[in-house]
Amino acid sequence: MTEYFSFKEAMKYLGVKSHKTLNYYIKQGLPVTIIGNSKRISKTAIDDFMQAHTAVVHPTKAVVNND
Repeated sequence: MTEYFSFKEAMKYLGVKSHKTLNYYIKQGLPVTIIGNSKRISKTAIDDFMQAHTAVVHPTKAVVNND
């Protein structure tokens, strides 16, 4: 069974504190389920969205340098 989050719950699950950040993710393609006046985001949609936007980032020498 898919779990659906309110926007506040989705933000907590994503680890973001700003509605602006959540709205940015939605504009980038995070799907929202709308039924009447209720807006929800499924846990599966969040997981899929984050997986699709995962990239390997190589640290710079400055980050790795322990001097």
